[in-house]
Amino acid sequence: MKSTKKYTFISVLLLSITTLGLFAFSFSDDSRFFAIVKNLELYESLYREVHKSYVDDVEPAKLMRSGIDSMLKSLDPYTNYISEGQIEGYRMQQGGGAGNIGAGLVKKKGDPYVTISQLDEGTPAFEAGMMVGDRIMTINGATAKNRSVDDVQKVLVGEPGSEVIITYERLGKSSPQTAKVVRKKNIKSSIPYFGMVDEKTAYVKLRTFIKRGCTQEVKAAIEKLKNDNEVESIIIDLRHNGGGLLGEAVNMVNLFVEQGEMVVSTKGKVADWQKEYKTPNAAFNTEIPLVVLTDGRSASASEIFAGCMQDHDRGVVIGQRTFGKGLVQQTRDIGYNSKLKLTVAKYYLPSGRCVQAIDYSGRYKDGAIKVPDSLRTKFYSKNKRLMYDGGGVDPDIAMEKKEYARITQSLLKEQLILDFVSDYRRRNEEIAPADTFEVSEALYEQFVAYVNEHSYAYDSKTEELIEKLKKSTSKEKYDASVKQNLEQIAAKVKQAKTSDIYRFKDEIAQLLKEEIIGRYYYEKGKVQASLDSDPIVQEALSLFEDKTRYKQILEGN
Repeated sequence: MKSTKKYTFISVLLLSITTLGLFAFSFSDDSRFFAIVKNLELYESLYREVHKSYVDDVEPAKLMRSGIDSMLKSLDPYTNYISEGQIEGYRMQQGGGAGNIGAGLVKKKGDPYVTISQLDEGTPAFEAGMMVGDRIMTINGATAKNRSVDDVQKVLVGEPGSEVIITYERLGKSSPQTAKVVRKKNIKSSIPYFGMVDEKTAYVKLRTFIKRGCTQEVKAAIEKLKNDNEVESIIIDLRHNGGGLLGEAVNMVNLFVEQGEMVVSTKGKVADWQKEYKTPNAAFNTEIPLVVLTDGRSASASEIFAGCMQDHDRGVVIGQRTFGKGLVQQTRDIGYNSKLKLTVAKYYLPSGRCVQAIDYSGRYKDGAIKVPDSLRTKFYSKNKRLMYDGGGVDPDIAMEKKEYARITQSLLKEQLILDFVSDYRRRNEEIAPADTFEVSEALYEQFVAYVNEHSYAYDSKTEELIEKLKKSTSKEKYDASVKQNLEQIAAKVKQAKTSDIYRFKDEIAQLLKEEIIGRYYYEKGKVQASLDSDPIVQEALSLFEDKTRYKQILEGN
C-alpha cells in the first residue's frame, strides 16, 4: 500500500509539473492545449495501470524507451532519442572522434562469421596485416560467431589510439591468426581517386562531405591536374556520396559560383531556423565546363551541390535521380544527460525547391509517402530551366542504373567473386599496373573452373515466366500437353543457362578486374579501373566534346 501511495504521489506530481509547463502554451494555442493535456493524462493513467496490475514486473526505463522510440519513429527516421548510456558514443561520432579499424564487412550466406570485404591502404587493419577475405573469429577474446555486421562494427569502434585484438581466419592458412589493431579516426581521404580521364578532362571522385576541409582537397586535386595537364573540363563524381557538413557543401559550390550567390536556405517553425547561406569568397573557377555525376545514393550535401549547379546553370548533372534528403536536424539537451536529435527545418535550393522526397507529415495520406510526381511543384533556374521539388535532384541527362544479369547477381550474392579473388591474391604477390591490368582468357577460365566447384543458384527471368505459366495453365485446367510443352521449354532454358557465364562474360570479367585491382591498388585503383567502362563517365566525355549540346542544356534550349 505504501509503495502504491508513493507511486501515485510521484505520478500526480509529474503530471502537475508537466501541465504547469504547458500552461503558458495554452494562451497562445488553446485549440491544442486540451488535446495535449488529455493525452498526457491518458498516458500517465495507462502507465500507472501497467505498473500496478501487469502480471510481471516491468522495467520503467525499458518501457518508457519503447514508448519514446515509437513516438519519434512516427515523425521521421532522423529524429532520435539519445539516452545517457548512448551519449558518449554519440559525442565521439559527432565530433569525428570515433576510432575504427577502417575495414568494410560483409556477412556471407551460411557463414556464421563476418568477412572483411573492403580494406584501403593505410588503414589500421591494413597496417596490422589483415586482408580482404579474412573472417573475423574473435574480438578482444569474445566470439564473433553468429554476430551481425552491425554488431561487429559497434565492437570495433572505440577511442582513437585504443587497441583491439582480432583473431581471424585466412584462406589457405591452417590456423587462425591474431592482429593487434590500433584504432584511428578520420582514416580515409575524402577523395579516393582523381586523375585525367582523357587528355582534356579532369576527374575527381568525392566520397563524402563529412570531413572538414574536403573542399580544399577537391581544389588541390584540380590544381594539381591543371598544373600537369591542359585541363579544359571537369567531372565531379558524387555517386554513393551520402553527404555530410553543410558548410563544406557551401564551400564546394563556392569553388564554381561567384561570391555572394545563394547556395541554400533553411526554413523551420522556429525563427532561428530562417537562415540563408551564400557563397562567402571569390570563386575558384566560374567558366570551365563542369559535369556532376549522381545516383540514388547521392544525398544531403551532395544534393545541395548538384542542385546548385543546376539552379545557377553552372554545370550539367548526369546519372540518376538523387536520394532526396532535404531535412535539417539539431540536437537538444533534454535533461539527465540525454539528448533529442530533432528535425527542425527543411533546406531549399536557390530556385526555391526542396529536394525532400519522402513526406512524413501525413499531408497526402497517413504515414510516410513518397511525394507523387503529379504533386511536385515547378521551379526555375536562372536561365528559366524547369526544375521540380519533392523528389531529389533530377539529372539533366538521365542514365539508367546498371542492372546486372541474374548470373552476375548470383555470383555477387554468393560472394564467389570475392572468394576467388582472395585466393588469387594469396597466390600472386603482384600484378600489372592498374591502368594496364586485364583479365586474360586463362584467368577467366580459372574463375569458371572455380565457380563450377561451388554451388550457386539463380532463376532466369524466362524460368520465372515459365513457372507462372505452369501455375496459370494448371489453374485454368488447360490440356496436359500444354504443361508438357512448357516443361520441355524449361528444360531447354536450363540447358542454355549453363552458357550464361560466357554469355555475360564482359560484365563478369569487369567485376573481376575491379576486384583484383582493388586488392593490389586499393580503392584508388578500383575507381581508376572502372572509368573506361563506365557509361555515365563516357556520356560526360561525349557531352564535353559536343560544346553546342552542353551550352543548349544550360540555356534550356
